[in-house]
Amino acid sequence: MADRIIIFDTSIFIDHLRINKYAKHIQDVNGIIRNSSVVLAELARGATREPEENFVAALARNHPIVTPTERNWLESGAILSNMYKDRGFDPEKLRDLHFDVLIALTARNYGAIVITSNRTDFELIRSYKTFQLEVW
Repeated sequence: MADRIIIFDTSIFIDHLRINKYAKHIQDVNGIIRNSSVVLAELARGATREPEENFVAALARNHPIVTPTERNWLESGAILSNMYKDRGFDPEKLRDLHFDVLIALTARNYGAIVITSNRTDFELIRSYKTFQLEVW
């Protein structure tokens, strides 16, 4: 489907940068790529070398950026609260999940598919809020 909108999760780019794991997949992906501002922030936070910084800058420059809305931020808090009540996650786990919840909610806004290698967390999120997901 050439007209599907794709948002890559941070996990795809990290694996790509570290070991070039998804080069062929990324090259062959069929759809309209959008970057999540959350993903770009996570990547920028971890970029410690110039090639990594250049990679993040190129992503931001080459594909439009989508950002969570105020409603997404509020809803993300409610979802994380429910996860805490249901599963008793500690604050560190909830903090780790927060950005993934924001990525998922933003993708949902645009009818986009999230492509990730983080099956466990995104399938958990999808059990609280439906969105399109593809796991590599």
